[in-house]
Amino acid sequence: MKYALALTTAALLTACGIDGEPSSPEPVAATKSGVTITGRAEIGARKKW
Repeated sequence: MKYALALTTAALLTACGIDGEPSSPEPVAATKSGVTITGRAEIGARKKW
């Protein structure tokens, strides 16, 4: 029983990132792709008089 408890505790501590404080990722530079998206959308019903 003690072995199972120790193994479970070790697995939980390993899974939660016990290796240190979290650090934010390096910012990624924005690149221009040259792609432009334009358009028009409508929803509903229209009736011509």
